[in-house]
Amino acid sequence: MSSIGELSDGKFFGGHALKHRGQQFAMIMGNTLYLRVNDETRPDYVAKGSKPFSYLTKARRVEVRTYFAAPDELLESKEALLAWTGKAIRAATGA
Repeated sequence: MSSIGELSDGKFFGGHALKHRGQQFAMIMGNTLYLRVNDETRPDYVAKGSKPFSYLTKARRVEVRTYFAAPDELLESKEALLAWTGKAIRAATGA
């Protein structure tokens, strides 16, 4: 992802946040990369069988439907990862 430029990272609720120009577009929780989605890109993740980030509270499971797991094939293709990362950055910035 270094070719995207202006990336930074930091800790995020027990995981890692990835930011572009200060806007968080991804996070790594455990061994899973989650990318930011919006109403336009969410169907692409659902079609690939990706699940939203979720966590358990004492009362219930909470789904964070603004972050979905990156489809496995993205981790095997630099070009696909960069394309989907670009969409995640646009989803995070509202561009």
